[in-house]
This record gives sequence, structure tokens and C-alpha cells, in this order.
Amino acid sequence: MKRRVKEFVDIADHVSLDDLIEKLAEVRDGLPQGSEAELRLRGDEVFGKRITISYLREQTDEEAEIEQRYADAAKEAKQRELERLQSELGVVCYAAPGNRGKLRIVA
Repeated sequence: MKRRVKEFVDIADHVSLDDLIEKLAEVRDGLPQGSEAELRLRGDEVFGKRITISYLREQTDEEAEIEQRYADAAKEAKQRELERLQSELGVVCYAAPGNRGKLRIVA
């Protein structure tokens, strides 16, 4: 199942108001349907300010595959750690029948 991810577009160093309006219209026209776009002024006086547009988009297949790979690796690491702790502590866990003496990762 794919999820939506937040994407950012920075707009900086525009000389004229007309250029800025043109760039904003270009960005708006390129946004996906239902993107819930927001515009914010970010930065400060020291490092400068910029206009940032954030919007939601569907996760790409490649992003979903990478995220799943990391999620699987994290779950496996948690399972190994749980097994290590169970063997170290001599596991006394009163779980559901059939799981007696074993803890399970559910999330």
C-alpha cells in the first residue's frame, strides 16, 4: 500500500513580482490533484529568506520498495534483540496458549 509523502519546492532570488507570480503559477499548474499545497516564507535575516511550497504526492514504487526493505530489516533486528533478551532472561511470559514462554513483536 502506497502512502503520500511531503515534497518541497524552494523559490529564491526572484527579481521582480511578475517573475515570482509566473513561477508560482508554473508550480501550481504542475502540482498533482489533491496535493494540499502550502506556501511559507522560511529562513532568517542571516541566511536569507526563501519561499517554500510543500505539497503531498503519492509515493513512487521505488520509494515504497526502499521503505519496505528498511521496515523489514528493522523488524528482523527487533526480533533478534527480543530473542537475545528472552534467552538472557530465561523467559517467563504468560501469553496466549501456543505462545507460552515466547514474546512476539506485533508492531
